[in-house]
Amino acid sequence: MFDHFKQKIKGINAINVTPFDTGLEIDWPSLRSNIAFLLERGIEAVYPCGNTGEFYALTVEEAKEVTRFVTDFVAKRSLVIAGVGYDAKTASDLARHAEACGADGIMVHQPVHPYLLPAGIVDYYKRIAESTSPPIILYIRSEQITIDAIREAAKSPNVVGVKYAVNHLPTFTKTVQTVEEDIVWICGTAELWAPYFFAAGAEGFTSGLVNVETKRPFRMLEALREGNYPEAMSVWKEIAPFEDLRAKYNNGNNVSVVKEAMFQLGLLPTNAVRPPIGELSEEEKTQVSRILQSWNNEPGGTR
Repeated sequence: MFDHFKQKIKGINAINVTPFDTGLEIDWPSLRSNIAFLLERGIEAVYPCGNTGEFYALTVEEAKEVTRFVTDFVAKRSLVIAGVGYDAKTASDLARHAEACGADGIMVHQPVHPYLLPAGIVDYYKRIAESTSPPIILYIRSEQITIDAIREAAKSPNVVGVKYAVNHLPTFTKTVQTVEEDIVWICGTAELWAPYFFAAGAEGFTSGLVNVETKRPFRMLEALREGNYPEAMSVWKEIAPFEDLRAKYNNGNNVSVVKEAMFQLGLLPTNAVRPPIGELSEEEKTQVSRILQSWNNEPGGTR
């Protein structure tokens, strides 16, 4: 069941941005250009309303509009996996909306409630899974979501993948070895951690870098599939400065670095982000320029 879907997420899972204009309203033509950029370069799984898409800075209605827009534009040229979240009722409503739009799957964001208990987490995931029929990927960002909770949530028949974004490899390894269901494990912390997660059982990784350029992510994917870790780590060395800058301030720079790079390359007309995140400092913008130059890219040169 869901074999085609599972196969497609065993690779690069592209978390697209949500472009904003100078008034911080959604820039729909730039969103179209962003998705076209990904499709033209062979991306097979696109995630509107992910964290790099600033999901929690969008209103519920905006999130619905983004999901519909991306699903309509992609038109089955790639998987569209829509991010949903907030409370269980809202997340279920967003999931049903995504299904009605024709999205191929759902990614359930990490619950933002300050108090998490294993039984409550399982109930949260099960309520959302039962509200819709497409395949579901669970997004795990905290060790408060225990191995036992993941194992129970994975029993829902349409839960087919886990995007694991806790950089604690022993726990991830134990989780992979403990969960008996046929789950696709995705490194949720992008190229910087992908080689280590693949060694522990991951078969795919997320990427925000693909919004900027896709050559290095695909090189890494090919190397990891072949078990060629020296080549994978060669790519890792090239992208590490970019990903390290994204990870600054406890990942607070995650989106700002991607959008600044896209802006410098002419892939976005502005580098605008919504609060509570903000633009990079002038020094950090210069760092982005240096990284792009080290990749032999020039403004407008990624096409």
